[in-house]
Amino acid sequence: MMIRSFFVCLICWLTLTSAHAQDTTRVAQPAAADTTRPVTSSADDLLGSLTDSIPAAPLLPDHMLITQRLFWGKKGLLRITNAAPLTTEGRSHELKVRRTMLKLHQIGGFVTLAGFIAQGIIGSQLYKADATDYRRLKGLHESMATAINISYATTALLSLTAPPPAVGQRRGLSTIKLHKYLAIVHMAGMIATNILASQIGKNPELKPYHRASAYTTFGAFATAIIVLKF
Repeated sequence: MMIRSFFVCLICWLTLTSAHAQDTTRVAQPAAADTTRPVTSSADDLLGSLTDSIPAAPLLPDHMLITQRLFWGKKGLLRITNAAPLTTEGRSHELKVRRTMLKLHQIGGFVTLAGFIAQGIIGSQLYKADATDYRRLKGLHESMATAINISYATTALLSLTAPPPAVGQRRGLSTIKLHKYLAIVHMAGMIATNILASQIGKNPELKPYHRASAYTTFGAFATAIIVLKF
């Protein structure tokens, strides 16, 4: 029960995954041209002024997840502790770390999906089990639930705490945004499924709701993986 409560709290935390104006009325008097300065010097000054006026590209996107801002923002934990200084070279390394973490996130997603499928099979057998097999299947069901919670939380953390991308998201609906919207659904489903599972012993009438929540979670999770692959 303590383990299940811990992962419910963890998943909840994850859900928690936002010059002065110029005076145009005055006409500046043109300055007299300095004919004593070389032409090349004037050209160099002009080129320098143009170069200085080009703004530097931002190192961080404007919009980040709260978990990314907590660790990787300008005042994030890794910045203020100087563990990951915000520099061009540092951001280049962070993007490589991000790529690795997202690959592990995908692997974790498939592992968790396999766990969901196995849990669905065990759960269907548990609903039909007689007194002889009920205790064995119930223990197996609970052990599988713990493993899924660990796998799910690890997979979610790999995505939520990865360094932010180089640029912000594009406007409009995309597969990445759809993946994130579905993540909200299956994360809420995970919380509801765990809470209902902890209450079934006291109130067996909650079994159909627990089962519906589990199927909804599985459907949203599987769809979230499919939209990225296809």
